[in-house]
Amino acid sequence: MTTNQLLLEAIALKKCVTAVYNGVAMKLAPHVLYSKNNALFIDAVTLEKHGEPPREKKLGAFHLLGLNDLKLTDELFEIDALFEPGADKYADATLFMVSMDAG
Repeated sequence: MTTNQLLLEAIALKKCVTAVYNGVAMKLAPHVLYSKNNALFIDAVTLEKHGEPPREKKLGAFHLLGLNDLKLTDELFEIDALFEPGADKYADATLFMVSMDAG
């Protein structure tokens, strides 16, 4: 499975992923896949860094080329209130986004 396929599945099924980003092992809840400056990014909530919860919960932007050892987990996530699907940065750039529908 390619990185893009794995992330599309994670976003569609609201499943967490694990990855190493800038040398840091992380567990992420990916909410959206989009393009910026001809590169692919995901915006995701960091659930764990080095196996521990982060000091502050935030929605971060992750360049796909920087995500290493990407794996899909069976752990589900809820859409986080930090995620703003109507944000300007996603206009005409979104490739795939979590469904905001209930259920």
